[in-house]
Amino acid sequence: MSGAPRIERVVTSGVFALDGGSWEVDNNVWLVGDDREVVVIDAAHDDAAIAEAVGGRHVVAIVCTHGHNDHISVAPQLGDRLDAPVLLHPADRELWEMTHPERTFVETADGARIEVAGTALDVLHTPGHSPGSVCLHLPGSRALFSGDTLFAGGPGATGRSFSHFPTIIASIRDRLLTLDGDTVVHTGHGDTTTIGAEAPHLDEWVRRGH
Repeated sequence: MSGAPRIERVVTSGVFALDGGSWEVDNNVWLVGDDREVVVIDAAHDDAAIAEAVGGRHVVAIVCTHGHNDHISVAPQLGDRLDAPVLLHPADRELWEMTHPERTFVETADGARIEVAGTALDVLHTPGHSPGSVCLHLPGSRALFSGDTLFAGGPGATGRSFSHFPTIIASIRDRLLTLDGDTVVHTGHGDTTTIGAEAPHLDEWVRRGH
């Protein structure tokens, strides 16, 4: 393929539930590829809407950035529908089994490469929001898919089970803020940002503690 892969966003809505609470959320589902094939990043809430966006393209993989239910709620259904493997870091197995106890997934790992449309997404293990959180880096396009690890304005939440604030700070500092400043950060919820826009605020996040 010539040129950069196409990046498409589908916004789906549903419920995030953990620790006995539930919250209405809008999720960003990202598609990376071309007219022939794509990778789907996060299978949130609405498999029909995601499948419609995919169209007739071959789905190389459905990659879950982490195991919270809002990011994996329709992963098995979408995998069946599109005949695609569902990838998740095994450190989030316990979270996965809370939502899909009867199903399994294909394990991914730090340093894995997912080839699509003449390029590759690099898997970066970035624990903190959850033990198995990953980000996906597209070096040639200077794009990062951050799941719930990094948002416009700071780190993902760490106030619930399976999360740890010092760990997410280390992940962001050591794995993400080392990327080029013009890297565009495509987040799991809300607006896109850049590494350069977020990097100056690291000490501020540490001081505030979230």
